[in-house]
Amino acid sequence: MKFLCSIVLAFSLTLVLGQKELTLEDAVLGQYRKFYPENVFGFEWIPNSSDYSYLDGYVNLKKGSLEENSEEILLSIAEVNGKLGTQLYYFQNFTWKTSDEFYVGDDNGYYLYNLKLKNGKKILLEEGAAHADLHKESDRVAYTVNNNLFVADASSSRQVTKDTDLNIVSGQAIARSEMGITKGTFWSHSGTFLAFYQKDESNVHDYPLLDVDAYPGALKSIKYPMAGQGSEKARVGIYDVKRKKTVYISARSGEESYLTNVSWSCDDAYIIIAEVNRDQKHMWLNLYSHKGKFIRTLFEEQSSTWVEPEHAAWCVNDQNDFVWVSERTGFNNLYLYGIDGVLKKQLTNNSFMLKEILHQQGSEIYFSATGRNPLNTVVYKVDLNGNQTLVTFDEGTHDVVFHPEKALLFDQYSATDVPNLARVISTDGKIVKPIKKAENPYSETRIGTAEVKSIKAKDGTNLYTRLIKPSNFDSSKKYPVLVYVYGGPHAQLITNSWLDGASLWMYWMAEQGYLVFTLDNRGSGERGVAFEHAVHRQLGTKELEDQLVGVDYLRSLPYVDATRFAVHGWSFGGFMTGTMMLRAPDVFTTGVAGGPVTDWKYYEVMYGERYMDTPQQNPEGYKTASLLNYADELEGKLLLIHGAIDNTVVMQHNFALIQAFIKKEKQVDFFPYPMHEHNVSGKDRVHLMEKVLTYVLENNK
Repeated sequence: MKFLCSIVLAFSLTLVLGQKELTLEDAVLGQYRKFYPENVFGFEWIPNSSDYSYLDGYVNLKKGSLEENSEEILLSIAEVNGKLGTQLYYFQNFTWKTSDEFYVGDDNGYYLYNLKLKNGKKILLEEGAAHADLHKESDRVAYTVNNNLFVADASSSRQVTKDTDLNIVSGQAIARSEMGITKGTFWSHSGTFLAFYQKDESNVHDYPLLDVDAYPGALKSIKYPMAGQGSEKARVGIYDVKRKKTVYISARSGEESYLTNVSWSCDDAYIIIAEVNRDQKHMWLNLYSHKGKFIRTLFEEQSSTWVEPEHAAWCVNDQNDFVWVSERTGFNNLYLYGIDGVLKKQLTNNSFMLKEILHQQGSEIYFSATGRNPLNTVVYKVDLNGNQTLVTFDEGTHDVVFHPEKALLFDQYSATDVPNLARVISTDGKIVKPIKKAENPYSETRIGTAEVKSIKAKDGTNLYTRLIKPSNFDSSKKYPVLVYVYGGPHAQLITNSWLDGASLWMYWMAEQGYLVFTLDNRGSGERGVAFEHAVHRQLGTKELEDQLVGVDYLRSLPYVDATRFAVHGWSFGGFMTGTMMLRAPDVFTTGVAGGPVTDWKYYEVMYGERYMDTPQQNPEGYKTASLLNYADELEGKLLLIHGAIDNTVVMQHNFALIQAFIKKEKQVDFFPYPMHEHNVSGKDRVHLMEKVLTYVLENNK
């Protein structure tokens, strides 16, 4: 037996010694490049067939068939460029129009390429074009130049708005992309009408950012609405493409109310808009004609915390019935309404979070949701009678593409023990064709392990945790801990996916002799109203309470050095890092706060007022949350980092906190990243993470 154990030990050592060390540069830049599991990128169904395509190495278009095992390369992007005279780097914005034609495009234009004829036509856009939005059935593209909106087709381009006042911005996302707003243009189903956002920012403060690349340096202003101050005024324009006329819809509940979740009825006769008052406690779902006339309020929703519609109405049939997503029961569920505003049926009654409506086929609506495990993203279907069925049976994080005509979907997913698995399945969950199965990309690299579990908050709520250990973990030793935190609304750091939602640099840090710990506290995403709304008017308080429950759990582990806790986070995580360092100064020796919110009065109206109300309405809440009021509590080492032209969490946050530390005669460290916005990206991110992790290693002693 001793001889056998010796052989096993020797073999294990050989495997470990044969593995390569993970470098910090690879850990930062390689997670989605060098170490990204083999996957299917850009999957598209080819119309009127069972064939499909995807991008091979970004530069080749590959075709496959459900009837055959073999796949073929149709053409390269170089061939497309040669025929069209374009300079596309890859198949950008690729989409099939017919079985023989596809669109590709960039901000210079869209190009329709014919595979059989090996030529194409161009929809050229104006110089400086941005926010291009293709309606492929009508061959029209909406786009913006500066603050104005344009529409182009293969023969011409015309300017829809002609505002010389730069405070009037059309065709771009409004409300700083809150409440499900991701873009500024909305084609009707036929392409006959174009709805678009327009915002008047005249009352919004001009906030200066310093451009140090200019010689001499120059100030460039952005519009930044801070909590309690003047906000933008929104309208929705409706452009009639054939008549070349535009009408406008304004908010009915106040000029600074929000117009969210714009959608069209199935027949293009109506437009549906979710209007939310500035207090974000009252929502009216309003119906308008395509000529901009108010028809009726379909229904209202109110809350003492906040209402936050994030999903546009989903048109169902020729009678203009639609499905609405609401969390009125405490979790997102689906409700079937008539165009008259009468509720026909609550389609789902789940005690878990729906994430997105994905597809409709006949009377069946498909949607993604967590299911009973909040770490998952799986797919369900429900018919108009309320019969619900799970479609993707494997637990994990699924990404799907539905066939437009057939009962098929492409399903690609990962899980804790599945790097990536891609296949075509039927809508009843049966596997039709395996396409790709990834092997472990870290098989030749030395990295540690992660443990995901749940612990109880003080009120008994389940809190999910992730603990990453080094590859040579020894339970008889004592390890320091780096707590990585975000903790803010909508975010979920721990998921049932490859690496469990962790960043690869955390595994590098573990190899330096650390445990890296993360906890998703109350207020974070995918857990329902009771969990997420618990932080209302008191950001930082419940979150800190939960994070300290995590600390107590760590202290219970015999291999944790309870005298060496460090914490790092960015944005809301930077706010939480500051909160944990200053409101629990006896717990953490070292902190690195990146792009932190330090006082919520400096943050933007749309996000800040939802969770905190205004500074005028909630002065005590703002006072309690402000890191400036705890500057004299600092005991450990603290590094503050900020992108110098951050337009999300402006530099004033960090400057105000540093000023408070100076007044209290407290020493802290500060490092700016010139000409970087909210996130430090590209190769400079290696510099950032080296700065963060070296600071922890050198000070958490």
